[in-house]
Amino acid sequence: MSESSARFHVGQIIEHQLFGYRGVVFDVDPVFDGSEQWYDEMAKSRPPKDAPWYHVLVHDASHTTYVAERNLIAAPDPAQIDHPMLGDYFSLYDGTRYLTGAPTN
Repeated sequence: MSESSARFHVGQIIEHQLFGYRGVVFDVDPVFDGSEQWYDEMAKSRPPKDAPWYHVLVHDASHTTYVAERNLIAAPDPAQIDHPMLGDYFSLYDGTRYLTGAPTN
């Protein structure tokens, strides 16, 4: 997916507007890519399926979540997050976001 069509990018720290949790984006889908059953059970606010959806590592949790773009904002405080899978996706925190790939010296 072109990141130019998505408001948020991989490595960006976000906040969920409805539930207040923070997390970091680890993947972006250009449109909803889940099942109809999941959408019916989990997406109670009925966000649009034809806009970007984000895979997020949730701060201070061990699970991930799948969130519609309209429910997210850029975190006002981009402090590091704590998640056991962080190292599976990112190699470095630069003070405002997480970066992939090997760190450079």
